[in-house]
Amino acid sequence: MRLRPARADELAELTELCLRSKAVWGYDAAFMAACRNELTLHPRDLDTPLQVAETDDGHVIGLAQIRLAGGEAELARLFVEPVLLRGGAGRVLFAWAVTEARRLGADRLTIEADPDAAPFYERMGARLAGEVPSGSIAGRMIPRLVLTL
Repeated sequence: MRLRPARADELAELTELCLRSKAVWGYDAAFMAACRNELTLHPRDLDTPLQVAETDDGHVIGLAQIRLAGGEAELARLFVEPVLLRGGAGRVLFAWAVTEARRLGADRLTIEADPDAAPFYERMGARLAGEVPSGSIAGRMIPRLVLTL
């Protein structure tokens, strides 16, 4: 597996990967349709650190994106192909996000996680810091985690 910057010509493919990865938690079609806007990658996303994990033969298997605001970084996206979950790609992508956030001067990384993904981030050292409203589903609250860098 190797990491590389995302390319404009693969944004649609990366969006579909995000949706497949989100769906692994068993959400119904209506829920997934409500999430599509938030999970869609746009050309402006290439202006932020956005890395793709791929196999040695070039198959995309995951992605991670961070956004910076002052001394704080946000893990905007981290998604892995469902059949490859628990295979190490998520850990590699998360390590990249932490390293990149530090390199860019952030002193903490915030994560607004799917409730089912929060335990992964806790295993990576993040701590639960409350809840925030979902960006896709009105009235739904999701965990907010913080990792001090």
